[in-house]
Order: sequence, then C-alpha cells, then structure tokens
Amino acid sequence: MRRTSARLADGREIIYFDDVTEARSPLRDERPLGPRAEAGEMRFDALTGEWVAVASHRQNRTFLPPVDECPLCPTGRGSVPSEVPDPDYDVVVFENRFPSFSEGAADLLGSAVSEPLFATVPARGRCEVVCFTSDHDGQFAQLPPARVATVLEAWCDRTEELGRLAGVEYVFCFENRGPEIGVTLHHPHGQIYAYPYVPARTRAMLERAREHRAATGRLLGSDVLAAELAAGSRVVLRSEHWTAYAPFASRWPVEVHLVPNRAVPDLPSLDGAERADFAQAYPQLLRRLDLFHAAPVAADGPDAAPIPLPYIAGWHQAPVHEAREDWRLSLQITSILRAPGKLKYLAGSESGVGGWVTDVAPESVAARLRDLADA
Repeated sequence: MRRTSARLADGREIIYFDDVTEARSPLRDERPLGPRAEAGEMRFDALTGEWVAVASHRQNRTFLPPVDECPLCPTGRGSVPSEVPDPDYDVVVFENRFPSFSEGAADLLGSAVSEPLFATVPARGRCEVVCFTSDHDGQFAQLPPARVATVLEAWCDRTEELGRLAGVEYVFCFENRGPEIGVTLHHPHGQIYAYPYVPARTRAMLERAREHRAATGRLLGSDVLAAELAAGSRVVLRSEHWTAYAPFASRWPVEVHLVPNRAVPDLPSLDGAERADFAQAYPQLLRRLDLFHAAPVAADGPDAAPIPLPYIAGWHQAPVHEAREDWRLSLQITSILRAPGKLKYLAGSESGVGGWVTDVAPESVAARLRDLADA
C-alpha cells in the first residue's frame, strides 16, 4: 500500500491510500474555497451527563446531489469541482468540509455563560471522510479483497494518527449506507470522528467491561464471544480469525457483530493474518446482508434481486487513554429495515426513555444469514 498526504485549497489535509506502491504526485487543488469551516461548540447536558455538539454550519452541507455533481468522484468526472483533485484514486481520506469537531474550533472562554449548569467548550477534535472507491456506483460488499485490505489499512492509520492529537479521547470509524440512514451523498464512503470525550454508549459499555473484569478477572467481550459460540444459534459465520453473530439482546431488526477471534483493543492491534482474513470475511457478510430481505427464489422463477440493506457499520474500539486492557474490538452492523419497505422507527419508547423493543428475534436473523452462505 502507498500513502501520500497533501493539502486542499482551504488547508484541509487529504491522504491517498493506494493499492500499489508507485509514487503518487497529487494535483494542486485550484478551487476558490475561501476560509475553511471550523466546528462550533459542545454543550453539557446536566440532566444526563452527556455532551452535545452544536454544529449549525452543517445545515449548508451538500445534500443528495445528482451524479454529475458528486463531490466525492475524482476531478473530471462531473460538472462541479471535486473534493479529490485527481483523475482517479483507490482509497482517499480527507478532512470533512463541514466538521462537527475541528482542531481549529474557536476558543469560547470569552463568551462563556455564567450559569454553572450550562457548561460550554469548543468542539475540538477532527472529522474525516473516507472514500472506499472512485466508482460512484460501487459498494463496499463488491470491493475486491485487495481494496478492502487498503480500506482497513486506512482505518488503522487514521486511528493511530488521530489518537495522537491533543485532546482526542475516542476514534470512531463508521459507514452510513442508504438514504434511510440519513446519507447525504450516494458515493460509497464512510467517516471517522475523533471525539474530545468518550461518547455515552461507549462509556456505558466501558463501565460494564470494567465491572466484569473486576468481578471475574476476564474480558467481557471474550466471555460474550465464548457464550455465543457455545449457544451457536446466533452465530452467522466463523473464519480462521473472525466470528460474526447476531447478539443475544439485539436492539435493531438486523444487527450483527463481527469480532476478531483474538482479543485486541483496536484496529492497529490486528496482525497481518487477521487483516487479510477480514478482507475476505467482511464482504461476504455484507453480501449476505444485502440478500436478507430478498424474496425466496422460486424453483421455476428468476433469481431474487438483492435489496440494498440500509445500515450503519461502526468500529467500537478502546478509548485512546483509558481502560484499554478492558476492551475488545468489534464491528457492529445495524439496520433499521425490518421488512421490505418497512422501517423500524425509534418512536416513543426508544427515543423517549431509551426502552428498546425489537421486532425480530436475533436467532431468526442469524438463521436467515446462515442459509445465505452459498448465495
């Protein structure tokens, strides 16, 4: 893999990760972008103990443009200037033009509110976009293993680099897929958030892991994996280095966790064999998920067309600075599609009090995905 760093017209960093090792000479970004947008502020919710980022400048970000105006396609493929000033690329990462968190977030000390319950701090951190391919109509499930391996190397690289930034406490690599999820650009891409705090759900998982280790001396993630393997009914696939299962207490209509068989805290801790095996196992899992809601194939009829599954796929890694010995890496994939054309809405119970009610038993999800092994 080849890594090449450059700067965009407004000073944002762009990094090319190429499948081959020949040198790349990035073209100069000639767009008249003006000053770069910086992040706003974070406000502390005294009722829940959680931070909320206020990023009103994101209201003006690009929203579902036509194909010829896609800002993630390489330069020359559309009618508008691209965020990638090169005619082609394999994998590219750049700082988000409309960030929720930024290293240059304004210092708010001069405008701080005197009310102690209204704590406000700059939203310092970093937000990056990861383009998985230059093919606008591509999808992660169809990437060749060599390209998946390059994407994984980019995630590992960014996890390490962002974790070194002053004030960053948590790095989250994720992909939103499908307009049902809220995707605003159709080009296959993901994002990376470097948070200046440990997010609430991660904090809750961390506390559970700490409690379990204190009580048993073992990793909670390792014990959960062992229990799922012993039960068997929710295991979806198992390779030499990875296991996928539908978790016992799934919240979403379709939820699958993909975990390394060896306990590691984060992406950079994966060894070469685990990375190579992931490049085979993950696309296989995604292809099965795209067939999850397809109608059964009739004996005398045509093959059922896959239904692209809207999903969020997020890497849950150890925090940068704390309790790394208690954490176990997992990739969690969730979908709100409970049936073709029917979405799971987070209505009164879920949104109001966090009381989750699932419509689909995880055992049936796992059984369906196992049946698709040869699809």
